[in-house]
Order: sequence, then C-alpha cells, then structure tokens
Amino acid sequence: MKKIVIVSLILILSLSPNIFAKDKGDGRPNGGTLSYGEFGRPATLDPITSNEMIAVRVVELLFNGLVGINAKQEVVPELAEKWEISTDNRTFIFYLRKDVLWHKGQSAEDRYLTADDVIFTYNIMTHPKTITALKLRYEFIQEAKKIDSHTVQFVLKRPILNALAKFTFKIIPKHGPQNPEFLTRDDPFVQNPVGTGPYYLKTVTSDGEIVMLSNENYFKGRPHIDKLIAKPFADQNIMTQALMFNAIDMMVLVNPRNIPEIEGDKRFIMYPYNALSYSFFGYNLKNPFLADKKVRKAFTYAINRQEMLESFFNGRGTIISGPFAPGSWAYNLDIKPLPYDPAKAKELLAEAGFKDSNSDGIVEKDGKPFAAVMKVPIEKESEAVKRVVLAFQNYLKNIGVDVKVEFREWQAWKEDVFAEGNFDIVFASWVFDDSADISSLFHSGEIGQWKNNFSGYSNPDVDALIAESKLTLDFEKRRTINQKLHAMLADENPYTFLWTLTNYAAVQKKVRKVEIHPYKFFSFADEWFIPEAEQK
Repeated sequence: MKKIVIVSLILILSLSPNIFAKDKGDGRPNGGTLSYGEFGRPATLDPITSNEMIAVRVVELLFNGLVGINAKQEVVPELAEKWEISTDNRTFIFYLRKDVLWHKGQSAEDRYLTADDVIFTYNIMTHPKTITALKLRYEFIQEAKKIDSHTVQFVLKRPILNALAKFTFKIIPKHGPQNPEFLTRDDPFVQNPVGTGPYYLKTVTSDGEIVMLSNENYFKGRPHIDKLIAKPFADQNIMTQALMFNAIDMMVLVNPRNIPEIEGDKRFIMYPYNALSYSFFGYNLKNPFLADKKVRKAFTYAINRQEMLESFFNGRGTIISGPFAPGSWAYNLDIKPLPYDPAKAKELLAEAGFKDSNSDGIVEKDGKPFAAVMKVPIEKESEAVKRVVLAFQNYLKNIGVDVKVEFREWQAWKEDVFAEGNFDIVFASWVFDDSADISSLFHSGEIGQWKNNFSGYSNPDVDALIAESKLTLDFEKRRTINQKLHAMLADENPYTFLWTLTNYAAVQKKVRKVEIHPYKFFSFADEWFIPEAEQK
C-alpha cells in the first residue's frame, strides 16, 4: 500500500510539477512589498527593443538568459543547466532545464521553456527588421540550431574572447510576440512581456507604475518579496522626498546632492555600486558646423568639467577622456581629459572659419550665426542636470555660440534623437556591461533610426579597429586595440566626454540581504527579503 502511494505521488508531480509553489528553503520569510523610485518611464519592457536603464532593470526581473553571472562575476547555469564547448571554441551546446515555466500572461495554459523558444529569440533578435542594439553584439554567431526539444547548438563564425558570458541574452517565448518574424515597438509584447524570471508583470497603471508579482513557480525557488513596484518620477528632488516620507522604500540611483541628507537618516542604508557609465554631450554630425572636429574640440575646451562636477555633484565622480567607462579594462589611462581653456576654444573656432562679424558676441560662418539646439530628456529635470546644461549654455556663450536648451518629455526626447535626428546637441549617459563593446555607439553600420549611433559618426579607421577588437582572441591585444580606439575617439570628439559618477542606491533597512549588480541592478533580487514584522 505504501508503494502505491509513492508511485501515485510521483505521477501527480510529473503531470503537474507546478501544483506546489517552489520555495527556496533558506529559512527566510516570504512576503511584503518593495516600491522603488525611477527617474522617468521606460518606452518598452522587453529585452530586445529596450535600450534604457530603467527597462534593463525591469527586464532583469522578468527574464532569464541561458547563463547568468554571479556576484563573483563567474558564469553560472541559468536556463541552461549545463553546456559543452568544442575544442576549437566554435561550437556551444546548451542543455536546457526541463522545469522552467513561462509566466502565464493572458493564457491560463502552462507552457514550458523549450529549444524552440531559444531559436526563436535568436532569429527575431537578429532579423534585419528588428531594431535592436543586440544585433551587432551577436554578429559573431554563425548558426543557431535545435538539436532536440531541450538542446540547442550555437556555431560561432570564429572563436571569440569570453564567448560563454555572452549567452546571457534574455530568452523570450515563441508564443509571445504577435509577429513571429521580427519585433517592433508596436507589438503588444513589448508592453506586456512574458518571461521566465523571478517576477512577472501584473500591470502598468495609468500613472506609469510597473507592478510585478513574485513567480511562485520560479525554477530557482520563488523570490521572497511578494511584490515589486517601480514608481516613475519626473523630478529627482520629489523622488527623494517620497523616500524620506516613506512613499517609496528604495531609490535605485540617488541624486548626488541628496546623498548627505539620506546618509544622515538611520532608516536607510546607502549601497554604492560602481556602474560602468559616463555622461556626455553628444553632437549631431549632420549639422555642418558640428561636423568639423575643430568645433567639437573647441566645445570640449570651452567647458570647465571639474568645476561642474564639484559644484553640481559634490565632486563624487571622475572626469573622463574617452568612450570607455573608467574602471573598464579598456579605458586608456594615458589619454588625459582636455583642460578648461576658453582661449584655445576660441582659437579653434577661428581656425574653423568662425568670427564675430557683427560684434554681437555670436560667431558666424558664411553669414550664418552659430546657433544650436540642445535637447535634454524629462520636462521637469533634476536640479543637478539643469545646472549642468545651463552651465554648458553659458560656457559656450563665452566663446560666441548661442545654445538654446529644450527640456523634453522622455519619449518625445527619444523620438527627436533616435527616430528623427531632430537635435544639434544632447546631454545623456551610457551605462555598459563588462564587455566594453562600443560598436553600437560609434560603428558606421549602427547609423539609422532607433540605433545608438544617433550622432551619425562615421570613420573607416574606427570601424576597422572595432572589427579587429572583436576578432582577436588575445585579451592583451584587444586591450591595446581598444586603447587605440580610446585615443582616436578622444581626438575626434563625437562627444564631449564628461564624467563617471559613483552610484548609490538608498534602501530602507527593513530590506535584507541586498546585493546589487553594477549594471543590471536586480540580478540577485530574488534573494532579498523583508522580516515578517516589517512587511506591509
């Protein structure tokens, strides 16, 4: 009789493995809600079309890759439970877990991850009509093939450095997108994504709040915190006040000017994390004035970056000279930032043919005054960013250039910059993973609508170095190539490279076991928990 009961139980579990929620079994309590503040709203929520940090953080909660990266920066199993790599490092075979359920979304039906989903993701990610920065990043893959229902094979065009870590790209379901061939921003899936991650999307409210609930069937065990809510703010000062008045539990990125106030409050813990990021002024090279390297270099000489960093960000950062983030292995420490030298800036403008013919303080060329429009995202910007762009405006006025600043709502700014190229100058930031891949920013093949090379920068020598960097298997050689890239782009000035800031997250003390990924932030959030007595 006992034997029959055991057999019956095994049959039930094999037919309905999700009948009981998976628990981590670590003794930590489940429950509670964590609301966190974000500066702005993401345009899309899927891992393929999204290209902003707010979305990257949400995507990390909703989706998984074939492999993951742990806190020690080691490659670890995720959707793939194991893998094999050929001796020539060109063939990668991944064996998928068989217990991974897709979030249900609009469907009541249980659907399991299969090899078809992985092949579908790769095909849709690399389709010519899918607008994504991932396409160029994964051009090294020659072929993706299904071996059986839970085994996939990738063949590379050539061996590349650290190839296994690149298979962290997020997998989407074959049954997700409406269009089975390519993904557009009009597809319902990009606003209502279905993933395999520790949280699933419950709703996006009319106020733009992204409500995510714990995935009871998460293959690593259900996350401890029941609900995560991303709350958008158009003003960083208001977001800080929301934290101080307990309207939110966490800020993923504290405004540097508010750090002393929050540090002095015993209710919060400040978590520093060194994201590979930098801020910049980017130039539209379709503007004939800005197409001249001397003009762009004049702008860089004209602004006092150190003064801005100290005045507006309490000096919590580092001035940079080129396209790689400080702390990255690719950064060239031998290239120093250009000094503040307004006299040199005026000299370069004169060499480029600009002069103040009318004695009105504004230089001109061929009868056209030098006037430019700077587009800055979010209508109600943070005070620090407002001060940066207004300082830039004043610095350039001092060398005879009239800059008009336009603050734009986030989506309108993206339309202007990425879709229409309707700008002269932008103030923005990039955040990188550890791959130091700048190809989507500066390769001429990435010029076009919704692509990251919105400046329209094109240089055959830069293209060649980017290609060479991807081809080499020698890490030190790649470092040397990237340092050459750094030197070349520092000289070319498609951007005025500004600074990298030390990032801080502010979290209420009730949230325990907090560990933050420097790029994706929420990679370890399924381990976070709130003691029962402090749950709400």
